[in-house]
Amino acid sequence: MRFPHRRCATGAAAVALVLLGACLPSVASLASGAADEPDLSRFYEQRIKWSTCEGMEMPEDLQCGKVTVPLDYARPGDGTLDLAMARYEATGEDKRGSVLLNFGGPGGPGVPQLAYGGDEFLGLTDGYDVVTFDPRGVGRSSPVSCGEGTGAAVESTDDGDDAKDPAAVLKQLEKAAAQCAEHSGPVLRHIGTVNASRDLDVMRAALGDKKLNYLGFSYGTRLGAVYAAQFPDKVGRMAMDGVDTLTDPLSEQGLVGAEGQQTALESYLDSCAEQLTCPFGQDPRAAREEVVELVEALDERPVPTAFGQAFSGQDLVGAISQALYSEQMWPALTAALNALVQDGDTQGVLELATGGIAAPDAPRPRPGESGGGLVDEEEVPLDNFPAALMAINCADDPDRPSAARMTEEVDRLRARYERVSPVFGLYRLNQVLMCYGRPKGTDFIREEVRNVDTPKMLLVGTRGDPATPYRWTVETAERLGSSAVVLDNKGEGHTGYGSSECVQEKIDEFLLYGTLPDDGSSCGSAEPGRADD
Repeated sequence: MRFPHRRCATGAAAVALVLLGACLPSVASLASGAADEPDLSRFYEQRIKWSTCEGMEMPEDLQCGKVTVPLDYARPGDGTLDLAMARYEATGEDKRGSVLLNFGGPGGPGVPQLAYGGDEFLGLTDGYDVVTFDPRGVGRSSPVSCGEGTGAAVESTDDGDDAKDPAAVLKQLEKAAAQCAEHSGPVLRHIGTVNASRDLDVMRAALGDKKLNYLGFSYGTRLGAVYAAQFPDKVGRMAMDGVDTLTDPLSEQGLVGAEGQQTALESYLDSCAEQLTCPFGQDPRAAREEVVELVEALDERPVPTAFGQAFSGQDLVGAISQALYSEQMWPALTAALNALVQDGDTQGVLELATGGIAAPDAPRPRPGESGGGLVDEEEVPLDNFPAALMAINCADDPDRPSAARMTEEVDRLRARYERVSPVFGLYRLNQVLMCYGRPKGTDFIREEVRNVDTPKMLLVGTRGDPATPYRWTVETAERLGSSAVVLDNKGEGHTGYGSSECVQEKIDEFLLYGTLPDDGSSCGSAEPGRADD
């Protein structure tokens, strides 16, 4: 299951950048090619040693390795990180090197995604080693965490009416940031897409490729666009599916996400109500009201889980949000909701809320803080996905309203979000609030990622995408300039590669043979596998 482009944390893992004295690295120090660039040759000269993957019941033909990158590119002597990688070797005679995959998030680990969903990409092994990775701060690559019991910023639990008091909300934000600082290592100060893009270039060199061939989904399209701006002369064949915005502030992104998810929820409930197994009955209108009531009840009285943590209404919203990105997940959502409603069993919804990772019988330990090596699978914190998501989004966003402005606007923002979606509004609002008080994020993405001088890139937008609306594809293509070629997928769901034979065919043809569709051509939902030009 592909990690979708989620834009807010669950109630049990509200995430923020650490409140430390050190600021984020400046854009000048991160831009490639600066005159005072430190010596990075030792990183670019390394080669990856591949071996059989261990743990997680890995496929026998999947190989694992690691690449070492500097913690801080401006000061490479201050420490390093090991990033987990995995690949399926090319099987065709005409090997062209590697194609790197990023499955989205931000915060989605690539290694388990390729392990469990790799069949979808085996066509690309006709020409490429198909490679993916856990980005810095994610999965086995020095995972960040905010610890157990970090509540959502505006979630009303034990605090009662205090959650509606702006001053109390700001205190909750500061408390959440302190917990993130306590439970995350030094990578938290150097997380974000600008650094991840530099990691991509080290991976490219370590794989022995002169150019980066790349397929990014959802958030992975943001990463690809930043790479194109930082390393335009290193871009090979680059495809982006479910295109992210480069300009909308987090507040607008949250509203888009809430609205899209509300629409997807209503479609799910319409379908669910046609089945006798639907946990909310056979009346879609009543079912929508019951979902709201269930979320509110769990926020007021969270239920215990098998491993000690309480499961709140905002945790449930996160689980539902995860499952709504694809109709293929609807049966799993129905089964998980039935188990929760009828038996109080949180196992199914927990697996959805944690990105498909099964919850263990006991809490996972914190990763060690003494080094930058890979952690074992069992050391990855359960909240790593939402923790990394918020840390990366905050690092990528330069907007930091003052305390006075936040105090004035919290109530207005809450009303606006809940008006857009009574289910997802509060959940999505947290993505905006959780960056309050953190170091200002980079303005590189918003200001510098434009008019890139690269070979042609393929951008795919899906008309019914609940997470990355089609207009973002058009807007990002305009920003990137003449290098961008747009494919219009007239379908539903988040991204098109896994649901449309036509989209998959067009992307594979481009990556394997360099064949691009005409700009503005389409894949029609009525005739999968055929392009309506």
